[in-house]
Amino acid sequence: MTTLSIRKRLALEIARKIRKNRKELHPLKQLFWECTQRCNLHCKHCGSDCKRTSDIKDMPAEAFLRVIDSITPHVNPNEVNIVITGGEPLVRDDLEEVGLALYRRGYPWGMVSNGLYLTEQRLQSLMAAGLHAITISLDGLAEDHNWMRGHPESYSRAMTAIKMLVHERELVWDVVTCVNRRNYPYLDKLKTSLYSIGVRNWRLFTVFPVGRAAEHPDFQLTDEEFTGVMEFIKRVRREKKMHVNYGCEGFLGNYEGEVRDYFFSCNAGVSVGSVLADGSISACPSIRSNFHQGNIYQDDFMDVWENRFQPFRNRKWMKKGTCADCNFFRYCEGNGMHLRDDKGELLFCHYKRLHS
Repeated sequence: MTTLSIRKRLALEIARKIRKNRKELHPLKQLFWECTQRCNLHCKHCGSDCKRTSDIKDMPAEAFLRVIDSITPHVNPNEVNIVITGGEPLVRDDLEEVGLALYRRGYPWGMVSNGLYLTEQRLQSLMAAGLHAITISLDGLAEDHNWMRGHPESYSRAMTAIKMLVHERELVWDVVTCVNRRNYPYLDKLKTSLYSIGVRNWRLFTVFPVGRAAEHPDFQLTDEEFTGVMEFIKRVRREKKMHVNYGCEGFLGNYEGEVRDYFFSCNAGVSVGSVLADGSISACPSIRSNFHQGNIYQDDFMDVWENRFQPFRNRKWMKKGTCADCNFFRYCEGNGMHLRDDKGELLFCHYKRLHS
């Protein structure tokens, strides 16, 4: 069993009380819109199994904006971040229309993109529509990124997109990288490459076995490599040249407070909600198991948010299997919801991988 210092335990206890209060209040602070399941790439690690064509049609802009209008009387729009995701959002040609409508209603909005379709002209039109924040995905140096993304120009286009963002002082932006066995040995080279073009905010996460990624168990880092990622992040953060965070997934034991700016808390269904492409009302869009709580075509979003998200806010049901006898359940509460399958079973435990 891992021993945590008294100082870290006290910090975790404070974070736990804050989390408990947040669950009781469950203020909607971040709303994801899965605007499409279409994508211009075919990534080997895609949790959504997105393709160039999709059986699920893109959600009409007016349908999503009706949801926004139903939410607006219940929130302060300035305090709810709208994140447009997919699939790849840039396959749609009406993002500016939606973005401007959000901006006029007072909502800050951003998007997550692979950068393939982000031209200078498109970036400027998105910013004119109020784009506040953007994340570009980059999964390694050229050979590794192109292999993972299944497109020979995906790396060069992503780098071009990042270089454009460096010059936009009004935008909040970062780069996110999925660490896997192929790019793990080159993290230092990738850091140097990103720093040299002006990247100062970098997020790392690891592959979770959902969607297409489940077909590639060889993507999963060994426990030693997983620990190596944490040590790499600690070292880069100490350098204070580039602000690096590990993703929000998973309780990390002794690494809590060392590799990201906050202690672990899965806010899915607590302060984070989503509207999926088929109209499903869910929490974090990384959750691909069936934890949907309603559908915008039959239900009022805020009514669902207030009354149907109990599985996300009371997670005692997670205390089973690996979690049943864990001394750190009070801090972890069963890991991220995106790591639960349709039966509620845990796919893997970050803490065990780091402290086995």
